[in-house]
Amino acid sequence: MTNIIIVIINMDNFMKKIISIFLCAALLVFYINPIPVNAEETETDILSLESKSAILIEVASGQVIYEKNPDEMLRPASVTKIMTLLLIFEEIEAGNMCFDDIVTVTEHAASMGGSQCFFEAGEQQTVQDMIKCIEIASGNDAAVAMAEHIAGSEQAFVDMMNKRAAELGMVNTHFENACGLEAEGHLTTARDIAIMSRELLFNHPEIKDYSTTWMDSITHKTKRGESQFDLANTNKFLNQYTGATGLKTGYTSQAKYCMSASASRNGVELIAVIMGAETKEIRNSEAGKLLDYGYSKCKTYTDTEVLPDDFSVNVKYGTEKYVPYENCDTHEMVLVDKNPEDISKEVIPYNNLCAPVHKGDIIGAVQYSYNGNLIDEVHIYAAEDIEKLTFGYSLKNVAKKLFMAK
Repeated sequence: MTNIIIVIINMDNFMKKIISIFLCAALLVFYINPIPVNAEETETDILSLESKSAILIEVASGQVIYEKNPDEMLRPASVTKIMTLLLIFEEIEAGNMCFDDIVTVTEHAASMGGSQCFFEAGEQQTVQDMIKCIEIASGNDAAVAMAEHIAGSEQAFVDMMNKRAAELGMVNTHFENACGLEAEGHLTTARDIAIMSRELLFNHPEIKDYSTTWMDSITHKTKRGESQFDLANTNKFLNQYTGATGLKTGYTSQAKYCMSASASRNGVELIAVIMGAETKEIRNSEAGKLLDYGYSKCKTYTDTEVLPDDFSVNVKYGTEKYVPYENCDTHEMVLVDKNPEDISKEVIPYNNLCAPVHKGDIIGAVQYSYNGNLIDEVHIYAAEDIEKLTFGYSLKNVAKKLFMAK
């Protein structure tokens, strides 16, 4: 701040005191209410969100586009089930479980209140139908039944949830149950919800087969016989936003209205998390506002010729001089607040390779930079094995050439 020096001369003492008091008062007002210099509106001011906490990320890169109190620990309600679903799909991917496996509902699972599918103790359903019940109808009983099926007890499954959260870097999350019912200490943040949502969508995109389903049904099979039970998607945002793909809503009287909203447009996938909205209308409106803001910031970049025609990778001490590589015709990425024309590319062959080289080894990279900063990288992989050159191989080669020369 510019120092202001006031020199008061040729005034009587009374006038000097009056001026001094006036100047002190003026400076006090300035320090309390400083005038901003070249102040820019923050994104929070631009969007004017009412919800307690929010975040917007781009799925492919995980880049944060907008945030408001993203690390405030709040109650997530049924948005909790994103972690439950993530563990379910990871168990299936690991081969520990199949979609057709049978799940038996226990007394504990059947006793869950809140949103439920009204299973009876002893009732059996497939894993596939349980996933429908969790994702479409937000069934607490289905979530707990799956937790017990995977881990033997809900508490053991909750331990798995907290362990996975730690592995993903969800540093402000602690789960107490598998479904999101109110429990002391059951807390997470908008940022952490975005992390687990991205993990589910990015690595298990088949979740969208369920999260985009508006209506479905299951068949209850009990001692009294069979009856159809209709499932209606709790996420009404699906019909309110063009490109919406999910992901999970939640509500309790303490958590208020929460949602992890996913959407896909023109190859750009975004996740908007809203926590602590006072009404369902505010939650849905602000999720849409976040996504609109994200799509205004994102552009796609496509490289239609990743590797030049003369690209090659040398290998030392090998049975071949060059390593065959797996070609990559095109590469796409999403740019946030970046001009595609300002992207620079560098092709880097790893020419210090020594045999043996195995198929699938990384033998080079294509790096994309913006203003000198690396923003994306494509690895180049060996397409074949290259064996190490040996004396016996060399002798055999020389003999072969001599024989052909005759």
